Amino acid sequence: MHSNARRVAIIAALVLALCSFSMLSANAEFAPVPKDQLKVGFVYIGDVSDKGYTYAHHQGTLAMQAALGLTDEQVLYKTNVSEDAACENAILELIEQGCQIIFTTSYGFMDYTEALAAEYPNVIFSHCSGYKSNGVNFNNYFGRIYQPRYLSGIAAGLKTQSGKIGYVAAFSNPEVNGGADAFTLGVRSVNPEAEVYIQYTSTWYDPTVERQAAEALLDLGCDVIAQHQDTSMPQIAAQNRGVWGVGYNADMSDDAPDAELCSPIWNWGAYVTAAVQSVIDGAWTPENSFMGMKEGLVGLSELTANNDPRAQALIDEAAAKILSGEFDVFDGEIKDNTGAVRVQTGQRLTDAEITSIDWLVEGLIVK
Repeated sequence: MHSNARRVAIIAALVLALCSFSMLSANAEFAPVPKDQLKVGFVYIGDVSDKGYTYAHHQGTLAMQAALGLTDEQVLYKTNVSEDAACENAILELIEQGCQIIFTTSYGFMDYTEALAAEYPNVIFSHCSGYKSNGVNFNNYFGRIYQPRYLSGIAAGLKTQSGKIGYVAAFSNPEVNGGADAFTLGVRSVNPEAEVYIQYTSTWYDPTVERQAAEALLDLGCDVIAQHQDTSMPQIAAQNRGVWGVGYNADMSDDAPDAELCSPIWNWGAYVTAAVQSVIDGAWTPENSFMGMKEGLVGLSELTANNDPRAQALIDEAAAKILSGEFDVFDGEIKDNTGAVRVQTGQRLTDAEITSIDWLVEGLIVK
């Protein structure tokens, strides 16, 4: 079915659905949805077997499904969806299939989600990463992944012998650069002279490109490889060279057991379960969500035996300070890689400032 024809069919179906939910109260934006009538949709950029970003997100989906007792027919997902018109088509298919809430889980899905949210105001859209929302039926969710990234930087800073650490990064945007900044701050908290070399791949998900970027950084003498990419290929590249790695999204030690130090990880179920329950209850609101270690959305995988013996105690100490609020990653003084002071002593960046970072910290070098 072409997009225009599909839109006509969907609108008709939504009108019928709205008529059937006559219990909508005058004060509620969205009516409660009986659990047995609920359908939840997900749009994934990769495959659920990628052992990285999509895998982690899907583990959250499965956790939500189990917690709420939904059937397989009630949880629908589209995999390997590119950040172009394919995203629009995937969302439209999920609307057509009757989803009351749709999670779009990649940065580049943002504009398509925004447009379709305006077109289908009776469907709830929840977009992961990015920064847009509309205060009606479209919100944004992400998390303080910079917190465990900082902790993983401690592990990397203790392990490097060359003083050169590679960072395979997808795009130069606030999400990626803020994470690389946090990692570098962690590295230099224990190894002030170490440098982090960042290389952008201009793709979230491309196993071959991710591996090649890691190999290029290894050729520069990096002996730890960290990443903001969707698969474990940078970790496998590190293992093949006999050096160390810091993964991302999920514990990657199974794929690179001889290299892996640890991985900043996501527990997407912490957010998704609450969001879907709120749809069932008729309590969903278009508020953005930015949870952290304290709420259990993000964390650090268990340290492997590959770590420096000092790592566990130092990471535990830093984590305790983050959880207590005594310290957060972007507490000043922080300089950028031109030497300019970006965060003054005694200052702490706000959430809005963290999610719009457009600078790289001291010690972080673009390659």
